[in-house]
Amino acid sequence: MGVTYKDYYEALGVKRDASADEIRRAYRRRARKYHPDVSKEPGAQQKFSEISEAHDVLKDPQKRKRYDALGADWKSGQEFRPPPGWQNTHFEFRGGPGQRGFSFSQGGFSDFFDAMFGSSADAKGGPRGGFGNFDFANVRPGQSRRDVQGELTVSVEEVFHGGTRRIRLSQQASKSVDVKIPAGVKEGSKIRLKGQGEQGGDLILAVQIAPHPRFTVDGSDVATDLRLAPWEAALGAKIPVATLDGEVTLSIPPGTSTGGRLRLRGKGLPKRGGERGDMFARVQIVVPKSVSDAERGLYEQLKEQSKFAPRDDE
Repeated sequence: MGVTYKDYYEALGVKRDASADEIRRAYRRRARKYHPDVSKEPGAQQKFSEISEAHDVLKDPQKRKRYDALGADWKSGQEFRPPPGWQNTHFEFRGGPGQRGFSFSQGGFSDFFDAMFGSSADAKGGPRGGFGNFDFANVRPGQSRRDVQGELTVSVEEVFHGGTRRIRLSQQASKSVDVKIPAGVKEGSKIRLKGQGEQGGDLILAVQIAPHPRFTVDGSDVATDLRLAPWEAALGAKIPVATLDGEVTLSIPPGTSTGGRLRLRGKGLPKRGGERGDMFARVQIVVPKSVSDAERGLYEQLKEQSKFAPRDDE
């Protein structure tokens, strides 16, 4: 039975020879645009899922190589039948002696993804990231215990609040385990589940933080863009700003310039000991794309009266 072919390069808006950095940047741009928490566009949820699926494949060298092997002649929407032997493949294998690593997809992926890389129907975590299935079928009786490496993608909200994620394993019989996500967990840190690897070994999950439509993460600090009108930047203002735990009012000093960073102390992510990092608002001064006749007159008046010379210090 055929499935619908997915053009992952088209989904991210990149060329087939795009670098890993180009793919990552394209994903972040589109994820911010279509994230269901912020987008008001019709079909944003579906679009976000398609973008996530494309990124899951193209960011992974092994998956991308396998996908590219189909050739460049396929078009989105065409009926696709996977070549024999391509089903039920699990990715990715890595690690040193005595270790074997796996990387898995998010839940809710398409039939095309399942046909290419194995079923993701039982994956947990939804559009913000999660885990797919583990395949332990190749473990032989008497084999020594082995740790299993994997990745767990968490949202910024999960890093802030902490929580529990249920993931599903395939170890002869289906099995689900709960993963406790500590508040303040860092990118690249490891979560160890004892006894959930091969032959009684451990399952070790490397944490990745998913892109957020509003916040970027740097350790325990977060940053957000703050758009100001020219008069707000010149005269100062009090501006509502969204933070991880609600909206606050930020005082803008008169004479604020683009590129400046305003600190909100203690509004970042949790640290050990109960403290929190800071949040930084990155200033962007924006102007209207069009102005009324009255506004144009005021700008012309300001132009004539102002002695401000923005390029004198170049």
